[in-house]
Amino acid sequence: MPGYVSVAFDMPVDRQWSYREPDGLSAPVGSRVEATLGRRAAVGWVVARSDTVDCDPAIVKPYLRLVDAEPLFGPVTLALAEWLSGMYYCSLGEALSAMTPSAEREGRRKAKKPASGKDSGAASDDGSAGDDGSAGDDGSAGDDSAASFDDLRVAPAPLVPSAEQSAALGRILSGREGRWYLYGPTGTGKTEVFLEAAEATLAEGRGVIYLVPEIALTRQVVEAIKDRFGDTCAVIHSGLTGPKKLTEWRRILRGEARVVVGARSAVFAPVVGLGLIVLDEEHEGSYKAGSSPRYHARQVAMRRAATEGARLVMGSATPSVESWRLMGEGGMERLVLSRRLAGGDMPSVDIVDMRAEGGALSKRLIDAVRQVKREGGQSILFLNRRGFSYFWSCRSCGAEMKCRHCSVGMTYHKERGRLVCHYCGYQAPPPSACPECGSLDTGWAGFGTERIEEEAARLFPDMSVARLDADATSRKGVLERTLDDFRDGKIDVLLGTQMVAKGLNFPGVRLVGVILADTTLNLPDFRAAERAFGLVTQVAGRAGRFVKGGRVIVQTYRPTSPVLARAAAHDAAGFYADELAIRRELGFPPYSRLLRVVVRSKDAAAAAGTAAELADRIIAATAAAAATTGAGHDEVEVLGPAECPIAVVAGNARRQVLLRSAAAGPGRAALSAALSGWKAPSGVYVEIDPDPVSLL
Repeated sequence: MPGYVSVAFDMPVDRQWSYREPDGLSAPVGSRVEATLGRRAAVGWVVARSDTVDCDPAIVKPYLRLVDAEPLFGPVTLALAEWLSGMYYCSLGEALSAMTPSAEREGRRKAKKPASGKDSGAASDDGSAGDDGSAGDDGSAGDDSAASFDDLRVAPAPLVPSAEQSAALGRILSGREGRWYLYGPTGTGKTEVFLEAAEATLAEGRGVIYLVPEIALTRQVVEAIKDRFGDTCAVIHSGLTGPKKLTEWRRILRGEARVVVGARSAVFAPVVGLGLIVLDEEHEGSYKAGSSPRYHARQVAMRRAATEGARLVMGSATPSVESWRLMGEGGMERLVLSRRLAGGDMPSVDIVDMRAEGGALSKRLIDAVRQVKREGGQSILFLNRRGFSYFWSCRSCGAEMKCRHCSVGMTYHKERGRLVCHYCGYQAPPPSACPECGSLDTGWAGFGTERIEEEAARLFPDMSVARLDADATSRKGVLERTLDDFRDGKIDVLLGTQMVAKGLNFPGVRLVGVILADTTLNLPDFRAAERAFGLVTQVAGRAGRFVKGGRVIVQTYRPTSPVLARAAAHDAAGFYADELAIRRELGFPPYSRLLRVVVRSKDAAAAAGTAAELADRIIAATAAAAATTGAGHDEVEVLGPAECPIAVVAGNARRQVLLRSAAAGPGRAALSAALSGWKAPSGVYVEIDPDPVSLL
């Protein structure tokens, strides 16, 4: 009697296909097969086996070949994929594609471009559109940044644990499962507690997943982990080729690699006997996927820890608002580290009112950089915007230079002599005159890292200045080489975007200058204050880790902002209390659950019409559910449809509908009912984002 397999493919269709086993072949559950799908051949995942099928056996075709000699996943991974599929509105095949490595998938995703992919047009995961407006090839901030690990330096020997560290470790190891949050300012030794917990978990015979937001930007942490665990450690990152990633995956499956370190997708690693998941820098937006399935690694980690009986330990100096509330209400135990261990103290923070200044760098910041140089120290200058200038206008008619494919301004890159859109990548030469009225009275405003680099070179001719942003580090090895030179004291001033705000731990840094704190604060998103506070606090934490007297200068056009005042005072508790009160009043997370539905199309009228139709269906589904259950009609609030704050990306008009409910269930039920039996018109794409981290 022939055997049959059920195969899931990486496509947005919620079904599986049956195939007959060819003579002499047997595909186990968890393996991949190549099979005919319509008029093409495709690789899919075997998710079930059976001796019978629910149709005429004569019409069931055999699959073409068996791709894997051994399964890529087992029952635990399959169960997680089924949960992921239901949680994030994707097919089982899409879930397995996101979770498991394959050379075919790697090649396909790298070839995808923003203007054509099924999930194109999304802004970056952290809500600030990359380090300033840039998006990855799939419209996201990317799973991680490619980096070379061939020449990793040995990490310094761990310090003697403090009493706070020992107490925190004791609490984590007090149970074989549970949730803990390690909270403390930068430099208080959170990483060492994570590593000690990992060692203890390995000693129990269990495995570890250690998640970091971006591999290349947390290099020192990765070095410490590799140094500590050697060959038993596997590093998963996007710089690996498909076959190499597959090799590492199989090492993990066989139990040869018991500690897995990586960015977002490493949360799916098939670690044998999982005992600990570490979520370092838990607040980072890059833990949220920007394309389907739009999972959040934090939610997946919570699910895995709960179902597999593992410990989950998160940590950050600036927890997400959701986690802060969870700690306050007892849903997760807070473990506090308060003292910097390398001899430094918390830096002083000065706020400079830029309304009284003439240039991009204030006199106070210029003088401070020079003073630090005289004292033999180093400075970091942070600006969350790359390029030279980002706003062109005609002074005669008021015309602005916008991307022809997106509703955003073009950024001038002086090094390339080009205007560049940081959302779709469109480029154009800078205009010699206004294209609307022909006037020559035009000009640029605003400034990016290119302009600051030029100004720093002029102001500090006796200093070595280096820039780190997506443009400067586009060539392989530049990021690692620049960081090594900075650590070795060869660079006096390190200027950059978020690359200089995360994970850097250098003894020589005495001063941090935040050139413009307003870029994140001014975003039209309910998380803007949270991001601004976190970014200023994180970048400020680079100063004075090893010596007392570290200094931070924050430049802003909003000097009275309570968010910046809290950051300057190192008053996290005050900030979270303020923010939670505002969120409660406005009904935003964590006091509600959001479902975001984005409808996009090259045809603006089609996008608008489809969004309106879908909103009507959701409202009708909500009313029907209320009539059936007796719940209030307002249990699910439908906001929109409305234009997305960034209304056009890569030529796609974008409309959004938001579902807001106190708990996740009612909103999900209403959306599922609205989508049942409904299909978007041709040329219109619907993207569903549960618990969005950005509404841009």
